[in-house]
Amino acid sequence: MTHILIVNPNELVNQAATELKKQKLVEPLEWSKFVKTGHHKERLPDNEDWWYYRAAAILRSIARLGPVGTSKLRTKYGGKKNRGHKPEHRYRASGSIIRKILQQLEKAELIKQTEKGVHKGRVLTPKGTSFLDKLAVQIHKQERKQ
Repeated sequence: MTHILIVNPNELVNQAATELKKQKLVEPLEWSKFVKTGHHKERLPDNEDWWYYRAAAILRSIARLGPVGTSKLRTKYGGKKNRGHKPEHRYRASGSIIRKILQQLEKAELIKQTEKGVHKGRVLTPKGTSFLDKLAVQIHKQERKQ
């Protein structure tokens, strides 16, 4: 069986974003048109559908990393800020965006909160696993045809 870690991650995130948009599992909030994705960014995202792509990337990250919380995802999606002639510093991504996306994915029942020993955070539900696996199978079939 094809697993999500075997297929190309860019293709998986792109297809997952289009599916999230088509099925209306995740919706961008009203203020999402006006915000940067983090303190380290200079401009707004160029793509109008950036909310769906971030949600799909977060969904794949949760599938890959196990129980994961907002703080770890903020670190993952953060980056270096250009501070002119001063040395660069690393800043974390916006927590509000990540939190809202996690809440929307929970509402769509693709992820749930859980605890595994000392680790607590969000993990994929069976519905979320099947959602990503179906997309991985489609991508794998397309790669075989080429």
